[in-house]
This record gives sequence, C-alpha cells and structure tokens, in this order.
Amino acid sequence: MPATNSTLVLGAVAYDAKVVPIWDGFQRWFASQGLDFDYVLYTNYERQVEQHFAGAFHVAWNSPLAWLQARRTAERTGRIAKAIAMRDTDCDLTSLIVVRADSPVRSLAELRGRTIGCGAGDSPQATLIPLEHCARAGLVAERDFAVRRFDVLVGKHGDHVGGERDAALALLSGEVDAACMLDGNHLLFANEGIFTRGATRVLARTEPFDHCNFTVLDGAPEELVQRFERLLLSMRYDDPRVRALMDLEGLKRWCPGRTSGYALLESACERFRVLEPFLARMSVA
Repeated sequence: MPATNSTLVLGAVAYDAKVVPIWDGFQRWFASQGLDFDYVLYTNYERQVEQHFAGAFHVAWNSPLAWLQARRTAERTGRIAKAIAMRDTDCDLTSLIVVRADSPVRSLAELRGRTIGCGAGDSPQATLIPLEHCARAGLVAERDFAVRRFDVLVGKHGDHVGGERDAALALLSGEVDAACMLDGNHLLFANEGIFTRGATRVLARTEPFDHCNFTVLDGAPEELVQRFERLLLSMRYDDPRVRALMDLEGLKRWCPGRTSGYALLESACERFRVLEPFLARMSVA
C-alpha cells in the first residue's frame, strides 16, 4: 500500500531482533515531537530498494550497497536519490585484513596462493571493500588467492556481522590464512573473547569509507521529510528519552548526509559487477 502524505513512513531491514525496539522507540519520540512516524520492515535490502521506488514508504534506512543500488536505479529511471542524514559512526570507517599473530605472512603480496576469509558476498565492509583494496595492491581475488565467503544472511549486506564472525573463527582454526572485517568488529571480537590478546595481527587497512544513510527519492512529501531531518539532527545524546535508542543504533549524534564516502565501494562494485543483476531486474520491473 503506498505511503500517505500525513505520516512519515520509514523503510528498514530487519537484520537483528533489536531493530523493532529501536524503531518503536523512535516512533514514540517522534510522536512526542509532533511528527506522525511509522515504519515497515523488509527481510533484505533488494526488496526494500524495489519498494522504495514503488512508493511504499518515504525514507529508506539504507546500507551503503543499498544506497548505490538506489542511486544507480534513480539515474537510470530519471529520478533523484538523496542521502539526507547518517550516524556519526557511519563516517570514515576502515576495514582490516587480519592474520594470526604467528602467521609467516608479513605483507599483502605474501597472501598470493593462500586463502582469505570474507563475510557475506554482499558485505561492503567484510568482502567488497577489502577485496578491492587487495586488487589495487595487485592481488586479484580468485586469480592470485582463494576466497572463502561466509554467506550468512545474504541480502542484509553484512549488517548482522555473522559472516565476519565466522571468518574470524575460521582464521583462528587455521581454515583460512587471513580474514576481512570492519575495524570496529575486530575490537568487538576481542571484547567477545573470540580474539584473545595478541592472537591476531593487522596486515592491511583499507582507505576510509562511509556506511549507512537515510535515502530519499524525489516526490517524497517535502515538508514531512524536512521535519524528519530537522528532528533527527536535533537529537542529543544527553537526552535520557533517546540515549538508550541511540546506544542501540550505535551513534552519539546524527549528521547531515554525504555521499563522498562511497567511492571505494562503488569501485569494488564496478570491478566485481555487483550491481548489474539488481539493476537489470529493476529495469525490467
């Protein structure tokens, strides 16, 4: 059912059980600020992007790959996609290629002929961007080294971290020679006890990139979207009404959206032809 112009409707992917309490909480807070807010959840980003263009909701909470899917679809269909806001923690992230501390591998070049463990095939942070980093260093996946993908919940673009965690465990067990993961998840795995102190060594770090954003298409009700954006940017971490929600969503403040941090992922998508099947499907729809 198409979104109406009296309620701001958000589309999001249910990548974790915490998604429902997060958006329920924001729904209550937006209501307290005079904005009628609702949300719809999808099992995967491809369906979410499709439904955004079908008019099912006004604003998408998009993964970086879903942002590129939306932007490219908009370009092909004569529409406009804008990133209006993102978390402070979505900006300037890096991914790592990690080896065991006792590994003889001391450089990317020494991964030639070995096996790298990655997250899901559609994970920007644990597959696409690290493999692009390798390619720029002269090591092409499946030509110069084998790739073992841990395809956990494909369609959720790696948001659930499951594939990264499995790659980390495979590294420790010796199933792979190196593993790809977000810098922050390397720390998370240490806190979880997966990586004990001194168990791993960072072999390479990618260039910085950006993660999720709120995406709006042309034709969305301008006044509702502007109110939503203003309220987001007005949230303060020291406000007890929203602090727990911001902790769950992993941010200290919302920032204006920017698109300069997606070039590395876009280059990876071009190299590995990641976007083509989705764009072909959208051109037929």
